[in-house]
Amino acid sequence: MKYSVDKNASESAYMQLYRQISADIASGAVPSGTKLPSKRTLAAETGVSVITVEHAYSMLCDEGYVESKEKSGYFATGEIGTNPVKRVSIESMTVPELPEDFPFSIMAKTMRSVLSRYDRKILSRTEGPGCMELRCALSEYLDRARGIKARPEQIVIGSGAEYLYSLIVPLLGRERPVALEDPSYEKIRRVYELCGAEIIMLPLGEDGIESESLHGCKAGILHVTPYHSYPSGVTATAKKRREYALWAEENDACIVEDDYDSEFSPAGAGTVFSVSPERVIYINTFSKSIAPSIRTGYMVLPEGLADAFREKLGFLSCTVPLFEQLVLAEFISGGYMERCINRRRRQMRNSGKST
Repeated sequence: MKYSVDKNASESAYMQLYRQISADIASGAVPSGTKLPSKRTLAAETGVSVITVEHAYSMLCDEGYVESKEKSGYFATGEIGTNPVKRVSIESMTVPELPEDFPFSIMAKTMRSVLSRYDRKILSRTEGPGCMELRCALSEYLDRARGIKARPEQIVIGSGAEYLYSLIVPLLGRERPVALEDPSYEKIRRVYELCGAEIIMLPLGEDGIESESLHGCKAGILHVTPYHSYPSGVTATAKKRREYALWAEENDACIVEDDYDSEFSPAGAGTVFSVSPERVIYINTFSKSIAPSIRTGYMVLPEGLADAFREKLGFLSCTVPLFEQLVLAEFISGGYMERCINRRRRQMRNSGKST
């Protein structure tokens, strides 16, 4: 059981450890019940601090790969991701909408920089998927912060999640029934119905959609919110996310992963897209990670759907003004968005609002 950390890599040390250990447990290379190295042993072996190892183990425990036994240490668990998920009130899920320490000065500086650099170009109309500057910035951000490998050509920019939902049915076809979590955000169902899709509701359990309902379902599209599904507050476990991916493979179906709010999980929740990138359309927005007034979202298409999007929907103009896209691109590339997220995580942790 040897692990290593590349200190020159863009990915943080704790994330490198998390990915190596979780991969070993998921593949069976580290069997259920195996005792993992102590924090001090692993820190000495990899040349990192004990706090770094502690953070990695915390993530593994949150995702259900590992369980901590008092005075005994950390152990791999065969029931991956089946740690009980407590339901939370909507109030405890809410990130402050207008953080007092929002970096207005940095945002203003970014806007002035974009105006100076691009001049009259900001008056132009953008191609359908969005400007390449923002798609490149998102590609790099998703890789280093979310473990999502996606080329800029796979990314589509739109004016919020609801607009992006409305592209799913025209892209994949109205003949595919859409399965939703029950309960789920009401607007999701209404958008799909507006697009002419047949809706199938699947009841949620404590760890995600109930397995019996999922495997008896003949939908062609499964729309899930794996982290803090609204209004139930249920978070799908790592095991359940892999179950979603397996269901999609067995049924030749597509998953729409609505990753709203996940940046604020205590350790950064894993994504279904990372488990099955060829079957998952990943959707997220900036309304929580930056500010609610930024009505911009993005979706990451599987490689196989990127060409189909261009053929079927490429004629559409992007619904987000070019100026806003360029400001977001610079804000993300400069690392400011990640600092906002990390600051907000600390605020939530200190106020006891993290789960």
